[in-house]
Amino acid sequence: MIKFEHPTYLYLLILIPVFIGLHIAWVYWKRRVLKQFGDMELVSKLTPAASKRRPATKFIFMLIAYAFLVIAIANPQSGSKLEQARKRGIDIMIALDVSNSMLAEDITPNRLLNAKQSISKIINRLDGDRIGIVIFAGKAFLQLPLTTDYGAARLFLENIDTRSVGVQGTAIGEALTICDNSFDDKTKHSKAILLITDGEDHEGDAIQVAKTISAKGIKIFTIGMGSPEGAPIPNLDKYGNSQGYKKDRANNIVVSKLDSKLLEELAETGNGAYVRASNSRGWFNAIIKDLDNIQKQDLEVKNFSDYEDRFQYFLAIAIIFLIIELFILERRNKWSDKISLFD
Repeated sequence: MIKFEHPTYLYLLILIPVFIGLHIAWVYWKRRVLKQFGDMELVSKLTPAASKRRPATKFIFMLIAYAFLVIAIANPQSGSKLEQARKRGIDIMIALDVSNSMLAEDITPNRLLNAKQSISKIINRLDGDRIGIVIFAGKAFLQLPLTTDYGAARLFLENIDTRSVGVQGTAIGEALTICDNSFDDKTKHSKAILLITDGEDHEGDAIQVAKTISAKGIKIFTIGMGSPEGAPIPNLDKYGNSQGYKKDRANNIVVSKLDSKLLEELAETGNGAYVRASNSRGWFNAIIKDLDNIQKQDLEVKNFSDYEDRFQYFLAIAIIFLIIELFILERRNKWSDKISLFD
């Protein structure tokens, strides 16, 4: 199989008819100029060394050299061998809390930004694993289906904020259910859910959902964002500027606290592990170690050709024609008359 690494350059071949047209126009113009000197037979006798075929031959050789040079620039490649690429990894669904409480700043810069930075670091360490993202607040939505396109995962992650879900709350159970439904039922013992939240569950069904998921062999890991002491929730305008802190009906500042007890229970039910996020790297390394310990399996098998560059052959042919064209003189000489190669 042959393909071009830079096929766009092949459009330069369109110029060949243009060059031919210009050459024909130049030949006719030259003949008209010569006719001004007198009869063409007389002009031919006065210029016996002039050759009619040599300029045309030089032009053809130049065109051939140009065509092969363009093809060389486009870099034709041929498949030299067929290899089998096996990707081994796990399926990871990340359930990310985007409720307003994730704006609390008991973790720098705040809970949500710290969580996004950590997810980005996890993506950077993936090799063959598939990753998906579910976001939730009062409702849960599938943001990114399972994929090995880590660039797309980073792009989706970058656009996530507290306005991504219009309903406030913390529907952990619904988020876990969507994660479960996003997995491929054909694979076993290679799935994990990474729940990142402050743990303030407003639905109350998370434990029962975790039991159902755990029965399928899916591990649930939980990351607690925040501190037990808690922090006030910033009130941000649409431009992200702080407008004080959220207050309850009694005009008291609302303090969001980490519910580590619920997250520990979820991790235990899901045969996973619980870690509390902090400003140090210890917790991040711990969760990475837990994910690495999950048994990997073949997630995708692809056949592909290992292509080799072939531009050098076309470049060599172009150079050969250019050299030949260089040695072809437009005027006849005694040596060429004896050989009669062109006339």
